[in-house]
Amino acid sequence: MTKVKAERGYLVPAVDTPSVDYLACAIRLAESIRCWHPDANISVLTVRRCDHPVFNHVLSLPHGDLGGYANDWQVFGASPYRQTIKLEADMLAVSPVDHWWTLFEHRDLVISTGARDWLDRPITTRHYRKTFDDNHLPDVYNAITYWRLSPTAQEFFALVRAMFEDWSRCRQLLKFPDDQPTTDVIYAMAAQIMGPDRVTLPAGLGPTIVHMKRHAIGGQTDDWTDELIWERTDGSLSIQTLRQWGFFHYHHKHWT
Repeated sequence: MTKVKAERGYLVPAVDTPSVDYLACAIRLAESIRCWHPDANISVLTVRRCDHPVFNHVLSLPHGDLGGYANDWQVFGASPYRQTIKLEADMLAVSPVDHWWTLFEHRDLVISTGARDWLDRPITTRHYRKTFDDNHLPDVYNAITYWRLSPTAQEFFALVRAMFEDWSRCRQLLKFPDDQPTTDVIYAMAAQIMGPDRVTLPAGLGPTIVHMKRHAIGGQTDDWTDELIWERTDGSLSIQTLRQWGFFHYHHKHWT
């Protein structure tokens, strides 16, 4: 486990795929956080060399690149913070977000649940959540995950690791499982085992991402930027003149 270097900080995993430069996404995310919180502690977890000054620390995967989502459990051992908020790289902070530390700090682990559309309405479509519904899993989104160093967090990430490493057996517990595990499904299974009340907040209390996938927002095309007018100014973001807040999951990696 990495030595603790600060009490609180954001951790952004950024392992590239053949089609996506996640390190570039992570840099944009970190810059957006610093627009609102110049003194924030921000670390990136990557396999590439990076000397961008936006990061306090550039971290390596403790166990090497295991491929795609299977790297996720390594965030627990890699984080240099006593309290960590892990963020998916392809998001932007489009408003202040530091008040969430106060919300989280009395819990050992919090995985965000649910998502919003750009109109700030809870996303009700289950198009992307059939596995969750078929298996009665909690509706978690790993895009925002908080933990403090604790036995609870250690237990959770041990479960996540075990399921990634033995997916061929674990998938037999699900109806209509995917061939390859996704982080959200693995987190949901681990949350179900531990008890959702231990690792999530009651509905409506925790942060939710703005999710810009086509069916989530009722889009007519796969690229929301072809349909909606957007404007970024001094860190803020408006879509169809409506100001966005929190973390904005833009989904299309070419955007920004």
